[in-house]
Amino acid sequence: MTLKNTINNINQNWTDIYHALHYVHQENLSHQAIRLLQHIEKKQETTIGDLANYLGVTHNTASEHIKRLIKKGFVSKERSIEDERKVIVILTKEGREVLYRNTRLDNEKLYKVLGNLSASEVEMIEKAFDLLSQEAKKCI
Repeated sequence: MTLKNTINNINQNWTDIYHALHYVHQENLSHQAIRLLQHIEKKQETTIGDLANYLGVTHNTASEHIKRLIKKGFVSKERSIEDERKVIVILTKEGREVLYRNTRLDNEKLYKVLGNLSASEVEMIEKAFDLLSQEAKKCI
């Protein structure tokens, strides 16, 4: 099997897994809003400028996105303790919850799926995802 075939298989399997096992989305959020929430979660000390660079948009555009997320109660802004000139964007409790439901797999569905597998199969899946995650973090 070629690396191209492997990549195609991983992508197809990933979309099948996510489609079958994701939480039912209750919020009306854009893909870009979810990406912003994810970036805020993964990076500590995130600023509007960081988010603008991440999305490849202007500072004003990123600021407008953040204003909408603040209005929905998903993020807030606060001054950095180390440098009071710096404004940090942080997830609220509600923001963490909505991000969880929009990016994670449903625990109950996972319990059901993994419960149908042997202990060695579950261990193999866990190790494969751990390895893929470790290597993926090197791309950031």
